[in-house]
This record gives sequence, structure tokens and C-alpha cells, in this order.
Amino acid sequence: MPQALKPPPLQAGDAVRILSIASPVVEARLRAGAEEIGKLGFRALSDDQRTLAPGDFFAGTAAERGAALKEALTETNTRGIFASRGGYGSNYLLEGLSVALVPPKILLGYSDLTSLQIFLWQKFRWVTLYGPMVAAGLDQGADAEHGYDRGSLMHALTETKSGWTVGLYDAEAIVPGGADGLLLGGCLTLVETALGTPWELDTHGSILVLEDRGMKPWQVDRALMHLKQAGKFRGVSGIVLGDFPECEGPEGSETVRDVVRRVLGTFGFPVVWGAAIGHTARPMLTLPLGVRARLRADDEPRLEILEPACKA
Repeated sequence: MPQALKPPPLQAGDAVRILSIASPVVEARLRAGAEEIGKLGFRALSDDQRTLAPGDFFAGTAAERGAALKEALTETNTRGIFASRGGYGSNYLLEGLSVALVPPKILLGYSDLTSLQIFLWQKFRWVTLYGPMVAAGLDQGADAEHGYDRGSLMHALTETKSGWTVGLYDAEAIVPGGADGLLLGGCLTLVETALGTPWELDTHGSILVLEDRGMKPWQVDRALMHLKQAGKFRGVSGIVLGDFPECEGPEGSETVRDVVRRVLGTFGFPVVWGAAIGHTARPMLTLPLGVRARLRADDEPRLEILEPACKA
């Protein structure tokens, strides 16, 4: 397997580009998130007209969003790209996208950004960060409800010498145990829709992260069964799941937790349920995708990140 390509870290005063490659964003939330970036010690750069552009459920046409992404990847005055929000539309930008000759740059986002993160990993081995977005986490503040976990974010953005531990607070070990692997995955719907594409996620040897929102339990069941039947759980070292908000079924029916236990509980690898990742009302953790990690599924589930996400 080719060596992972890590971006340079962010340092105090560095500029980051706010980018909307999926759906439009609410201006007030964008402003609040940009202010939070300043509190973290970085400078937020944004083309407001492009970022706020309405267009059905897209923040501009595919051509406009693709051009903005390519410009952000190659510009030399920024050290990172922070997605403004998810929604839908990142998949439109993948065909024909090449970063083969572009130095790696920090990419931070979750939800619909999973499509781009999987693409960059499978095609170019870029390490990316699954964490808060400008108007979806950063705007609510550090360690706040619907906000973000400051410690895990800053470790991911700035650490170059060692790993760190991410506590999966209030999570539950559905299948206990320990496992080492490459941390990969993201939003369940987007991991599933990568199946059959040239950048389908290779999950072998991974600690697979899966989370989503607004799915009924039987829809989660269908997605997990699709991944199972596609062989995506063969060779997996362990799985970390989010808390799947707004996923309740009719009263008395199976919950998503029930589905997870039934579908994933017989593989033999450790499974942790309810981590504060991606779509969650708790302060959102940041996880580096494409780095070695160790999952501890016990009374206090945690991920030990075994190497930095950035390269000095």
C-alpha cells in the first residue's frame, strides 16, 4: 500500500480557506464559525458570494464548486481547507479531479465531505480530518452542545511528533476487545454510495468509523447489510459508530443500536456504539482518517491515535 500523504500542520496565524462544495450555508452561522477559527489562532478566508450562493440544494453549479475546490487545493496563501457545511453535492466534483502533483493540505469536514475524503484517500492516500465544519460545529463553540471538542481538533490540526488519545465518552462497547488498524470511514450513507465507484473504500485492516442521522432503523439495517454483502466487513479490525440522532423508528420497534448489535455483533471484531462523531448533539470529536489507531472497547471506550495526522 502506498505511504499515506500527510499535510503540514497549522500554526498560529495561518490562513485557512472556508469552502462550500456541497449545499449553501446560512450567513450568520458562517460568520460565527469564522470568528471561532480566529479564537483558535487561525485566519479564515472566504469568498462570501461563492460560499453563500443559493442554488437549489447546491452552493453554486458543479463547475463553480469544482473550480473553487481546485483553486483552494492549489493556492499557496492558505494552509488548510475547512468545509462550511455538508448537505449534498460533493460527489459531483470527483470525476476528473486530480491532486497527484499537489502538496497535501489539511481538509476538515464530515457528512457529505465523506465522498471527497474517501476519494482523496483511495486515489492519492491523503490523510484528512473528520470533524466540525465552519457552520456545523465551529459556529456553536468549543466543548458546547452541537459544538466541537477543542482538544481532539487541535491535536489533529497541529500535532507532528506523536499520537494522542480520543476518549469516546458515553460510548458503549457492544462487542468488547481491542484492535489496531487504519482509521477510515465517515458518514454511512456516503461510505455505502462509494460502492461500485473507482474510489470504493478499501476497508481491509481498518478501524471503520460509521455515523449518520435521520435514518430509520431499517434503513441503517439495509445499509449495513449492503456493506456486509459487498464484503466490506471482511478483514475489518473494529468499528466505531456514532449515536445516530433522529433515527428513531415506531414505538416498540428495533432501535439502531439493536440493528447494530444484530448485524455486526457476530463478526468477532470489537464494536463501539454511541461515539460523539459526525452528526451528534454533543461536542463533536475530530478523527484523522488514514492514520494508524488502536481501538479499546472496554468500560471506557477510546481510540489511541498512534501517529500524528500532520507532517512537519
